[in-house]
Amino acid sequence: MTYFQNFTLALLLFLLVINCNEKNIQESSAKDYKTMRSEMVKRQIIARGVKDSLVINAMLTVPRHEFVPPEEQNFAYLDEARAIGSGQTISQPYIVAFMTEELHVKPGDKVLEIGTGSGYQAAVLAQIVDTVYSMEIIEELASRAQETVERLNYKNVVIRQGDGYLGWPEKAPFDAIIVTAAPSTIPPLLLEQLKVGGRMILPVGEYVQELVVVSKNESGHTMDSVLPVRFVPMTGKIQEKDSNKPK
Repeated sequence: MTYFQNFTLALLLFLLVINCNEKNIQESSAKDYKTMRSEMVKRQIIARGVKDSLVINAMLTVPRHEFVPPEEQNFAYLDEARAIGSGQTISQPYIVAFMTEELHVKPGDKVLEIGTGSGYQAAVLAQIVDTVYSMEIIEELASRAQETVERLNYKNVVIRQGDGYLGWPEKAPFDAIIVTAAPSTIPPLLLEQLKVGGRMILPVGEYVQELVVVSKNESGHTMDSVLPVRFVPMTGKIQEKDSNKPK
């Protein structure tokens, strides 16, 4: 062989080794995340009483690490909320599973989510229901979540940047509504957009918050407080209403 032939062969072998190493690293990372996700579901969700198989399978399937910034990915499956930018967080895995189970959603349902955040809760719901309409008031988060759900091929998630306090009336009524930011009181427009027989879950309160399940019926609605929580406050139109309340 000539020097040029030897050099070319060596270069090809080098590139082959590099490609194999990169592939092995990617496969190893994917395997590690899958293991972490499985442990998350076993220890944080099933062990705490979540029983709905549709919810459990959704939590096992959705790659939570894809919904956090790169520097947060190795912490995505821990039992805690994580920062996603713009002063917002992705909820603790158990809270995501608990709220999803409390909605009693099923295949064929149409769900409204208020507070898209990273898009993770919407992706979990999308594994179960027909369509998730998700609203995010912060433009940067809405844009980033849109890119994420498109990249991960969640075609049944529709994201809109806007004030969730007003809901999405042109897509109403909804079989279920989930709110992931805390208003001081239940937004009446969201209640209007909920189907009779539907359920809404949301954190309610300012300094002290309770996770509330609202069930709508022919004569009105019922409310049950199910868990003390701490969510970021709902912003937008509701802040104007709160500021005009008598002190």
